[in-house]
Amino acid sequence: MKKYKVGVVGATGMVGQRFVSLLEHHPWFEVVKLAASPRSAGKSYREALGGRWAMSTPIPESMADLVMYDASDVEKMAEGLDFVFCAVDMKKDEIRALEERYAKAECPVISNNSAHRFTPDVPMIIPEVNADHMKVIDAQRRRLGTKRGFIAVKSNCSLQSYVPALAPLKDFGIKDVLACTYQAISGAGKTFETWPEMVDNVIPFIGGEEEKSEKEPMKIWGSLEGDEIKLASSPSITTQCIRVPVSDGHLAAVFVRFDQKPSKEEILRRWHEFAGEPQRLNLPSAPKQFLTYFEEDNMPQTRLNRDQEHGMGVSIGRLREDNQYDYKFVCLSHNTIRGAAGGAVLMAELLAENGYL
Repeated sequence: MKKYKVGVVGATGMVGQRFVSLLEHHPWFEVVKLAASPRSAGKSYREALGGRWAMSTPIPESMADLVMYDASDVEKMAEGLDFVFCAVDMKKDEIRALEERYAKAECPVISNNSAHRFTPDVPMIIPEVNADHMKVIDAQRRRLGTKRGFIAVKSNCSLQSYVPALAPLKDFGIKDVLACTYQAISGAGKTFETWPEMVDNVIPFIGGEEEKSEKEPMKIWGSLEGDEIKLASSPSITTQCIRVPVSDGHLAAVFVRFDQKPSKEEILRRWHEFAGEPQRLNLPSAPKQFLTYFEEDNMPQTRLNRDQEHGMGVSIGRLREDNQYDYKFVCLSHNTIRGAAGGAVLMAELLAENGYL
């Protein structure tokens, strides 16, 4: 397998740090360039972080002394790279423009940002669920006038728990979904040291999160038609997204109604057997068991189960019938691994294996 030379744009932020941490020993991808805001440019990565490293492992020695680039200096940053991972904190229109500049510089962009999630010819991929959407990249390249360059995006972290759990049940006709998410502070780029107000506190609002949680599954479950991905028209999804005092891990309480109600045994069987392209291809970051069901009444728990399958698995529990919906259950995923950087790395592996990188 070829060793890809990659860059991380937005390397000093929480998700950028997670990219750096996950890619330290990656068998296919070698990080050779890092970029962030103009104030970081010219400094070493360690110096640019300024004590803000928030991962549990040390800053990788192979990257600590890399000289930072200005993310907006696209030509210099893109030179010599096979592709970039992107996780920046900017206005949406600025992100859209920046990512298109990288793509047009023939440097593919694997993005954790939301700016291009509803661009019709930009695939938003959960690799086990809708790997076939990568085929729209050919149409996107025609629009951009590029040979190699394109943008592919991740979905929001909030739905990484419940969309995979619902995916193997779709042929029963999912009609209605109610999901309440309980989301970790790292999703806001914070730690308890930088956000002490979250200790012993719950905030019942996360700006923009409910709209993303309700609408993005419609693209993931959409269909490739012509040069774009058409949104699905069902199921109907309603959500409440709540910030809770947890460092990492998003938990969701899910209620679901079907056209054809399956048995509990059938649901459990499908969860256990569910696998996708990452498992078939044995990609480096793919969890061996994507969905894991726990029989115990008090599982899954955020602290105990967020690192399931190295943070790339989804943990599920408490499946039971409901007196208003057909079933209810609880599910959990690691928001900065499966829900952000890890999911993007897995998507890049999928695209590399299929010749897009």
